Amino acid sequence: MKNILYLLVVLLVIIQFIPANLPELTTNNPNDLLVNNPDIPEDVKLILKTSCYDCHSNETYYPWYSNVAPISFLVSRDTKVGREELNFSDWTSYKKSDMAGILDGISEEVSEEEMPMKIYTIIHQDASLSDQEKEIIVDWADAFAESLFN
Repeated sequence: MKNILYLLVVLLVIIQFIPANLPELTTNNPNDLLVNNPDIPEDVKLILKTSCYDCHSNETYYPWYSNVAPISFLVSRDTKVGREELNFSDWTSYKKSDMAGILDGISEEVSEEEMPMKIYTIIHQDASLSDQEKEIIVDWADAFAESLFN
């Protein structure tokens, strides 16, 4: 049993030298949703920044544990996948039809409590959405999608 414990400690130390390749952090994002849509209500902006932007923008905040393997590998993967699905920092590069689809997806994912992900809200409890916040995001996403074609 002692040998297994030593082996685990050695493996844990060794994997610290494997780079996680965390996605790049960029704070200058001229194509960002919030930069290009100043009329988005403040409560929606706050919810998006608190509950969505870490995985779905280039403005990811990496806490200390995101540099510790094997957690760093999970953070890297989840951020890359999140940005591939939706990157608010690239908002103006999407076609209107894609924007509408994304907004519909936001409405659906939030309504079905699939976003933000449960594993994320366990550690980031402030990212959990109350029923009122869910309603605010769903209503905003639906109205914003509709306004794209008016």
